Amino acid sequence: MAGLVGCVAWLALARHFHLDGPYAALIELVACGVPMLAWSLLVDKVYRHPSTGIDWSDPKPLRETRVVSVVKLVGLWATWAALAIVYFAGRFYWQGDYLFAMWCLGHAAPVVVVASIPYVLWLDRYLVEPRDGAWHLGAWLLHQPGWQADALYAHLRAWAVKGFFLAFMLAILPAGFGSFVRTDIAATWRHPVALSGWLVTLMFTVDVAFATVGYILTLRPLDSHIRSANPFAAAWMAALICYPPFVLMTAGGPLDYHQGTSDWIYWLSDHGWIRAGIAAVLVALTVIYAWSTVAFGLRFSNLTHRGILTHGSYAWSRHPAYLSKNLFWWISTIPILSTGSLIDAARATLLMAAVGGVYYWRARTEERHLMLDPAYAEYSAWMSRHAPVPRFFRWIGGAGRTRT
Repeated sequence: MAGLVGCVAWLALARHFHLDGPYAALIELVACGVPMLAWSLLVDKVYRHPSTGIDWSDPKPLRETRVVSVVKLVGLWATWAALAIVYFAGRFYWQGDYLFAMWCLGHAAPVVVVASIPYVLWLDRYLVEPRDGAWHLGAWLLHQPGWQADALYAHLRAWAVKGFFLAFMLAILPAGFGSFVRTDIAATWRHPVALSGWLVTLMFTVDVAFATVGYILTLRPLDSHIRSANPFAAAWMAALICYPPFVLMTAGGPLDYHQGTSDWIYWLSDHGWIRAGIAAVLVALTVIYAWSTVAFGLRFSNLTHRGILTHGSYAWSRHPAYLSKNLFWWISTIPILSTGSLIDAARATLLMAAVGGVYYWRARTEERHLMLDPAYAEYSAWMSRHAPVPRFFRWIGGAGRTRT
């Protein structure tokens, strides 16, 4: 909530002063992240959590951890160098919105490299086990004994997630922010459809801000570090086909369900009250989607385990973001109606069902990973028995069997 207050406050200031550029979008990250950072440290005191792996009461002498820290820094810098090579080689990173992401990462890189030296030297003195994945990679590169392949691979998976998704989030941040700030609210307020579009943009702007902050502040003292990245290839495949450059749902892609269809505004153009009602439903679904990201606070990330959420929208459904997103697409597109032919309508409906199948696949592969943590297994079992959404689907299934 602290981050949400900061985020909304900056959006209000940006609208008032007409600050709609990419630098203003970056300030939104600060306005969102700093309040969460302060609350986490000053109120929740997350750095005391046992899950951080930090023991502040027993600092080791620097002379005992110095060598470990140097090896770890070698592993970290090698990881960042590999990411830089991937960014350099990927042509799509130097086109369109990704140019802004590369600008941000390019300017941040020297600062992060220099800051990593005192940070690692300081933190290793307090870590219960300073030989983490970065150390194992450094030990492998330096031919030091003791490195383990499993820890090395886990480190590479975690940074692959962060490198891929942080660039994507930074790329899409300015467009949504600028669109929200530039909209003429006086004209928008008189038209329910335009108002709903503006509110949907607001929700996605908040969502992207929280997600980007989550990828940036992946730190042990904040207890927001990556416990583990998903080790299953199926999970990576299911996730990556939802994002560029691998996305299958884009225009002309194999799962492009838009061809031959229109949208809810077109089909309900002569039904003002119904259209207003649908607009409200779409805004509500987007609120749930953004709420699901806000609930993570500093911990948002795809394909990772950074702690188990049981509050907010996750007390209603195990996958509220996926559920609300797919319902939004079905209602806004209405694929069963076509501007072309019945064949177009059937094709669009099947393709949208396939998209839903992809997100069901993502959910199942994420659960397979999180089930390795007994805390998630306990949460999942409780949700199956008590949560409204699982109980509703169980009721639907029971009613269907009864009729049969």
